Amino acid sequence: MTLLRAFLASEIPALLQDEIQAATAALRERLGDEWIRWVPPRNIHLTLKFLGNISPVNLDLLKQMLIAEAAQHAAFEIEIAGLGSYPTPRRPRVLWIGVHAPPALLSLQRAVELTAARLGYGSPEERAFSPHLTIGRVRQNIAAADLQRVRLALEETRIGILGRARIEAVHLFKSELDAGGSVYTRLFSAPLGKQQS
Repeated sequence: MTLLRAFLASEIPALLQDEIQAATAALRERLGDEWIRWVPPRNIHLTLKFLGNISPVNLDLLKQMLIAEAAQHAAFEIEIAGLGSYPTPRRPRVLWIGVHAPPALLSLQRAVELTAARLGYGSPEERAFSPHLTIGRVRQNIAAADLQRVRLALEETRIGILGRARIEAVHLFKSELDAGGSVYTRLFSAPLGKQQS
């Protein structure tokens, strides 16, 4: 049986994906593809939980549990703004656009993580959830001088508020690698359903 490489995420509207692309165009041109693997605009999303390899047999149960959990949470808005890197600005490995969100996002992410853990997909993270939109990954074995150039480009790039997005569902995606990079396919969606009082 073929395992599925999967993750749980919320989608970002295409208009905002285009805004991110436009706002980072100069940075992408400056750094090129030699040092950074850039995320295609339509692949930019808000990851809530990376599941790893899952069995197709568990899809129905995961779907049922996720739909039940999502129904307990109200939809909310996030603001997209800022630029940064993980693990630290001095050692950039993942380049991201910031997400500013209400406590509802942390509550949803924690619930998603606990649901995944109940099904055996990892234990809840010990470090705090830090919402972000990955736009690029620094390639492995990059020379120290080139890493310095990446760091300098990040320091000299300013990205303000790009817009707001309404988070209304959690989606299960499968991720497949092909010659052009990762291809994400949505397998199912769990709408957020709790009404605000």
